[in-house]
Order: sequence, then structure tokens, then C-alpha cells
Amino acid sequence: MFEYLQRLINDGEIRIIKRTVDPRFELAAVTHLSQKKDDLPILFRSVKGSDMPVVSNVYGSRQRLFDLVGAEKGSFCRRWTELSSRLNGNPDYYTAGAYPGNRVQGELRDLPLITYREKEPNPYFTSAIYLAKDPENGIPNLSFNRSMYVNDNELRVRLGSSHDLYKYYKKAEKIGAPLEAAILIGSPPEIFLAACASLPMHQNELESAALIKGAPLTMHRCATIDLLVPSETEIIIEGRFLPGTLRPEGPFGEFMGYYVEAGDNHVFDVTSVSWRKGAFFHSLLCGSKEDLYPLDLFTGARIYQYLSTQLPGIVDVTCYPCLMNTIVKIQQQYEGHARHVLLAAFAAHLDYSKSCMVVDEDVDIYDLEDIWWAYLTRGRADKRAFILNDMPGFYRDPKKDHWGRLAIDATKPFHRQPEFERARIPGAESMALADYED
Repeated sequence: MFEYLQRLINDGEIRIIKRTVDPRFELAAVTHLSQKKDDLPILFRSVKGSDMPVVSNVYGSRQRLFDLVGAEKGSFCRRWTELSSRLNGNPDYYTAGAYPGNRVQGELRDLPLITYREKEPNPYFTSAIYLAKDPENGIPNLSFNRSMYVNDNELRVRLGSSHDLYKYYKKAEKIGAPLEAAILIGSPPEIFLAACASLPMHQNELESAALIKGAPLTMHRCATIDLLVPSETEIIIEGRFLPGTLRPEGPFGEFMGYYVEAGDNHVFDVTSVSWRKGAFFHSLLCGSKEDLYPLDLFTGARIYQYLSTQLPGIVDVTCYPCLMNTIVKIQQQYEGHARHVLLAAFAAHLDYSKSCMVVDEDVDIYDLEDIWWAYLTRGRADKRAFILNDMPGFYRDPKKDHWGRLAIDATKPFHRQPEFERARIPGAESMALADYED
């Protein structure tokens, strides 16, 4: 992350806060205010209780995410599909080096211990990316898991039962062994993005990081566990998940904007904490744009890949303005095409597509005003939307809060498309108002 941050700082594309902030609520509040103003990353030079500067909102911009994967606007899905199609189990995705000489050994308490929300009982590491190997075949996995600080030796971690890391843990637990893992905080952008992508279990997410980077990763062996980790990571916490051990964790303010209630979760036994001299600590405000934008884009890419194998004319997909709403841009091929797309989109990702909207090629899928304009002006409201009653959502949803689906066809009537040509002003899209101001 260091090189990327230096580039942002040198280009003046980061907001710098020099005033000392309290890691309990104040840092999160300032981050929230900054994100409401614009999408600039934010650098806290001085955080109470730690000598380490903190950065946030590094990935809270769609344009920065497009740039990081080499995608032009409107082509994130196609670019990620092209990159992920090149995954082939290449063993040359990394080069192994010696343990870096610029790393400092310390304790968890030396890091910024940030409490984000009112009801959270302890500080959390929210940008924690866990790197672990499948106990059976050695395939590495990257995953985000909220981690509650208890003391210098213990973190309590929620492992979602659908996640690969949980499956690794259960394989190790079955033979009575701990699962070794490394927590990466302030990892290079390619590692962060690969962790967001959530690839199938048989695919190597470190290899996908190398594809994003366009070069092999530089890796080194951990000090206390049998694991190779990316050497350019700012902070590395080594340890192991204890088998058959659950302890209370939470409540925690999750990405939907609500608290996840306290419950028994997994215990991570810390064996080493190290960081690069002069390291930056990455803080991620859950539910913010930095949390949602990467998830939105990669979930959209997953749905795009599925739809493209089922139906023609799929142009682009995103989840906007939140993960629960899928928007699909199509080139209409036949009458009823949009309805087919709506039904297929729900099947593509049963967890997240609570509503889906389909639009024509001339609509900006990142502009909800444009999307609703298309729906309200391109035909009858009562004939172009429908509800799928009692369709299950999350596989574990006993209260059924995520059941049911809303489908909206905002496309032009297929046989009357010429009637809905946009009225345009020639040259307006390429002109700058500043050229006409004194």
C-alpha cells in the first residue's frame, strides 16, 4: 500500500488531517464527514494512543477502482472477466524473498485500536484480510473478517459459514488441528481487490492479485507460522484459529448499517505482530463507500459473468446504490428480453439481488436519477414492474427480512424504440463551463 499512498500524496489526491484524533468514535466520525464531502482518501497524521498514521477511504472511489484493474468506465465487468479467465493455477504467480530487514516487531496494542460505532464493546480491525491455506491441497485464500481486539494475544473473529476460510477452519478442526493464518492490514491494492473478488474455492486468489498487478507478487515466509505472505504489506499479524473454541464477540456495526448482535465466534491466537518501518494503518469504516464500492463492483461482475453465459446482449452490471439492488444494462435483442434478464439476475446471486433494474445502453447505471427517469418515461409503471413473493433470500434468514424480490424493467418498448430517442445538445458532453467563465 505504501507506494500507492505515496503516489496519492505526491499528486495531492488525499485529505490530510494533522490534528490529533481519538480512535474511539472521533476517527470514524471524521472519516464519515470526509466521505460525505467527496471521495478523497483521508490520512490521519496523529492518532491518540499510537505512533502509526491511519489512512481510510483509499478504495472509496469507483474511478480509482476502475484504474486499479485497468478498466475504463463502463467496462469493470468485462475487464475483471478477462483477468479472471486467465487463472490457470500458474505456480509462477510469486517470487520468494528473504524476511524483510525493515520490519519492526511489536504487540497489537501498538497499533491504532479503533472503535467505530456506539455499541461496539471493543476496538475492531475492519480492514483485516486473512490469508490461509486449504489444509488439504494448500490453495491460498484471501478473505475479509471483522476482528475484535481482546488483548495482545487474542482476537475474536466472525467466520461466515459460506466463506472459504470457514471451510478451511472446519477441515483443520476435523483433525483437531489449529488453522494457521496471517492477517494483512495495509496490503497492496492488488491484494485488497483480490480479497474482494470471492473466487471459487478451487482458484488461487493470490494468483488473481498477481494478474491485477501485472507481475509476480513478492512474498516472504512468516516468522512463526508456515505461510508465505506479500512482502509489501504494511502490517502482518500471524497466528492460528483454535479448534473447537468459540467466545463472545460483538455487537458490531455491519455493512448494511445495522448492528450484528453479540454471539459466540472464533478465536484467533496471535503469535507475532510486525510492520514496515513508517507503516500506515488502514482503517475501513464498515457501511461506507470504501466498504461497499468494491463489494458492489465485484458482485456485479459475478452476476455479469453468469448472465453472459445465459443470455445475449448483456452490456454491463453493477450493484447500486447499495449491494441489494442489481442494475443490468442490455442491448435489447427481442421482446421480453428485459424480463428474461430480470429473472436470470435473481438466480445469479440469491443472497444479494433483492431488487433488480434493467436499462438500455443509453442509461448510466451509476446514476439512479437517470435509471428512474428511464423507468418513468419509457412505458407503463404497472406493466413493467413485478414482485416475486416469498422468494427466499439469505440461506439463513429465519425472520425472512430478505425474502421477496422486486423487478423493474426500465427499457424502451422493443417495437417502439425510435420513439424514445433522447433529445441531445450537440457538443455539450465534450465542453467545459470553465472555458466560458471569466
